[in-house]
Amino acid sequence: MKNYTITVNGNVYDVVVEEGASGSAPAAAPKAAPKAAPKAAPAAAPKAAAGAGSIKVEAGAAGKVFKIEASVGQAVKKGDAVVIIEAMKMEIPVVAPQDGTVASIDCSVGDPCEAGACLATLN
Repeated sequence: MKNYTITVNGNVYDVVVEEGASGSAPAAAPKAAPKAAPKAAPAAAPKAAAGAGSIKVEAGAAGKVFKIEASVGQAVKKGDAVVIIEAMKMEIPVVAPQDGTVASIDCSVGDPCEAGACLATLN
C-alpha cells in the first residue's frame, strides 16, 4: 500500500493505492478525500479500552463512520472489513491489515474521522 498526495484544481487529496491480490498492476482504491476535512478524535468503544491492541486499523480516507462490521473479541483475517466509512457518498471498507482478534473498536457510527485515524485495534 502506498500513500500519495495529489493536487487537483488547487484541492489537495491524500490517495492510498493498494496492490491487487494476484500481484497484478496496482489499482487505485476510491479513497481520496480533501485534506481540509473536519478533524475530530474518534470516541472510545464501551466494550474495551481505546487502543487495547497492538495492531492499528486505520482509516484510509476522511469521512464518517457508516457501519461497524466487527465486534470486540471477533477473529478477523487480513482484508476483512472491520469498519465502513462513508466519504463523498461512497462506502469505503476499512480492513484488517493482518489476521488477528479485535481488541477494541475506537469509534461509533456517525463519528467523523480523518485519514490515518485509528478506528480499531487487533491483537
